[in-house]
Amino acid sequence: MSPDFAIQLGEQALTVVILIAAPILLAALGAGLLIGMFQAATQINEQTLSFVPKLAVLALTLFIAAPWMLNVLMDFTQGLFANIPEWVRYGL
Repeated sequence: MSPDFAIQLGEQALTVVILIAAPILLAALGAGLLIGMFQAATQINEQTLSFVPKLAVLALTLFIAAPWMLNVLMDFTQGLFANIPEWVRYGL
């Protein structure tokens, strides 16, 4: 396996990871920011007030984004499997 090939494959894998993690992380960030602003304005420092809504937002985000995330992951995996004969032929 050449270094260029390994770098390119690693770059594609990291791109897929970022694409899959982005919706979940952005939803958690937005929910945490809104809940934190609400807690600061009302001076309510209850731990469950921040945990339960974030959990609900993350579950909703996963429910909405899961088909897209699965398609991204399957496209990457199918591309890997489809290129195996080519890599074997060129000794990569």
